[in-house]
Amino acid sequence: MNNHKIIEIKGLHKNYRVGDETVKALRGVDLSITQGEFVAIMGTSGSGKSTLLNILGCLDRASEGDYWLDGNNVKSMKKNQLAEIRSTKLGFVFQSYNLLPRTTALENVELPLLYNPSINSKLRREKAEAALVAVGLQDRMKHLSNQMSGGQQQRVAIARSIVNDPVIILADEATGNLDTRTSFEIMALFQELNEKGITIGFVTHEPDIALFTKRNIVFRDGRIIKDAQTENRAIASEAILKLKNEDYILN
Repeated sequence: MNNHKIIEIKGLHKNYRVGDETVKALRGVDLSITQGEFVAIMGTSGSGKSTLLNILGCLDRASEGDYWLDGNNVKSMKKNQLAEIRSTKLGFVFQSYNLLPRTTALENVELPLLYNPSINSKLRREKAEAALVAVGLQDRMKHLSNQMSGGQQQRVAIARSIVNDPVIILADEATGNLDTRTSFEIMALFQELNEKGITIGFVTHEPDIALFTKRNIVFRDGRIIKDAQTENRAIASEAILKLKNEDYILN
């Protein structure tokens, strides 16, 4: 495996003030993710996984500790530098898709590239089209996002997350709003992207979804309590086939 560290954090703490109390959301976390990994970040509500994701995504700062993203120490960066990192190094996929309504799939995917002055409109269109092809939506490019199913909208969101060639995709409960079969289809897509070399950090509270990833990191009370390679890793395309066979037998 490639040993290039995409993410490296050491001694990470995050404290929040709630009234007179200090809430310790992260308590001295050490973690590294190397290029090509597909990592599930798990834990119950309040375990610290969402706080970690916000820090990894440069949406929040740690109270203490260091965070290197693709070799850059994020700790000392100013707001404009963090914004640039978010638009060039990171791809985001959210549970609620976060697409612009009444806007085509193509326009939604082009959005992250609008902030990159080195990419002209022709190249922006080409890259957005290529990203939509990569997620299997070549026939839906001109469709409005609110004319699409939940699974299709999430595919648009994934296309948007890869359009700027990020060093890592950060997905937050990306299957949370989807039924079982559509969830498996989205996980099949993530597995395909990962096979092409894309690094993925995937926050989920669902153990059956985490089985599709390669490594499981479990949080409790702001600390990592488990970090291990996935046992009996599931292949999403096989899971979809099994569901189809079960439906066929039932009908």
